[in-house]
Amino acid sequence: MTAFETGAAVAVPAPARLGAVRLAGGRRLAWAEWGPEDGVPVLLCPGAATSRRLGFGAAAVAGLGVRLISVDRPGLGASDPSPGRTLTGWAEDVREFAALRGLAGLRGVGFSQGAPYALACAAAGVLTRLAVVSGTDELAAPAFDRLLPDEVRYLVDRAAVDPAAAERSFAGFGSPEVLYELVVAAGGEQDRAVLEQPAFAAAFREAMAEGFSQGPAGYARDTLLTMSHWPFDPAVIKVPVDLWYGALDAAPTHSPDHGARLAGRIPTARRHVLPDAGGMLLWTHAAPILQELLGG
Repeated sequence: MTAFETGAAVAVPAPARLGAVRLAGGRRLAWAEWGPEDGVPVLLCPGAATSRRLGFGAAAVAGLGVRLISVDRPGLGASDPSPGRTLTGWAEDVREFAALRGLAGLRGVGFSQGAPYALACAAAGVLTRLAVVSGTDELAAPAFDRLLPDEVRYLVDRAAVDPAAAERSFAGFGSPEVLYELVVAAGGEQDRAVLEQPAFAAAFREAMAEGFSQGPAGYARDTLLTMSHWPFDPAVIKVPVDLWYGALDAAPTHSPDHGARLAGRIPTARRHVLPDAGGMLLWTHAAPILQELLGG
């Protein structure tokens, strides 16, 4: 596995195709795609507040024959809101989405705050294999009480005591400008080297601006759900799950133990901790992640 060199250019491909579907209840789910239309379908559950437009691994996607599909979660980007939505509700949205688009054998990638959504899909049997990359763990789990930074522990406690008030607070706080600066500030040297590249920064900011295009409510709901207890048990997951973490990842809202506890909760999990990587390894190490996802 080739180590990422700090300062190396990271390509952020524009979507090859854009579209939307209408679910049975009338809600619109918007999607973006990269790679061949007849490739192996891989669903990307993107990170906090980023829209469907932020792809990854341009060369790997093309070279491995991957049909990468990113879908805006409800209330983000161009997908219609779904007040009161849940992680398990998202899994049912994806089940219907896959049926409407004929996506047989769907695999998944859950990045950062998108990881709990991807894991919910795996638990519901919607995916055939999953890669969790720099994934947010179940931060509300008691095992993390003493491991979380004070500021994250405060948010988790607030979500537990008064979810509605916490969601309103997240909405008042959320904006693409503030969130981008927080992501950069929380990252280590490896991650800042990616985030501050002009081309990547422009694509990342554009995806965040689109994520907030309907206002902050979608981001606020996402954040509440990832600060709360998960409504599914990871132990029920039966499909292969690869957990990918960078040893240099400093983000406080990913996993306090780089996925060690999560790996113990998922019977089918394999954990990879890359010593040279930070939290942005979805872009710096896309090829090995996708190779494992396709079956090694």
